[in-house]
Amino acid sequence: MEPQVEKMTLKPEGDIPNSALPLLLYRQVLSSTQQEPTACQALFRANGWGGNWINGVFDYWHYHVTGHEALGCVAGEADIGFGGDDGAVVTFSAGDVVVIPAGVGHKRMGVGRGGFTVVGGYPPGQNGAIVSAGDMPAVAAARLIAALALPDGDPALGADGPLVAAWGVR
Repeated sequence: MEPQVEKMTLKPEGDIPNSALPLLLYRQVLSSTQQEPTACQALFRANGWGGNWINGVFDYWHYHVTGHEALGCVAGEADIGFGGDDGAVVTFSAGDVVVIPAGVGHKRMGVGRGGFTVVGGYPPGQNGAIVSAGDMPAVAAARLIAALALPDGDPALGADGPLVAAWGVR
């Protein structure tokens, strides 16, 4: 069965550069066993996405200029904003994965429910250094983001996952 994939392209908004690459939201792509934090980390690593961590999502607008980010929800749910105040808000639930292109602002919009927990990861050589909205001039952020390599594959579905076509990898 093909995963349900929602694509969002978010234009720059104020202090948030966002990206021409689409954000990809996969609904219920993690099996029940992959919803264990260590199993989700192992899945991301097996697909070339390392630097894994387990936590939540910050409750302030931030983005990354040194890495594209994958988040796998392994417990509970929360409303997550993407793109800035005029962007999109989605309910991110256990079993979902989101791939956030560098530059795309994101924020937990309220209190997580049901023990909300995510696993994060990044392509090789990249990381999730935090840039808060307004901390960096958009031109400088865009320059750093443009220098990032595209990942070789999809963090949840590997070398032939939806990210490959959506981001023009290979």
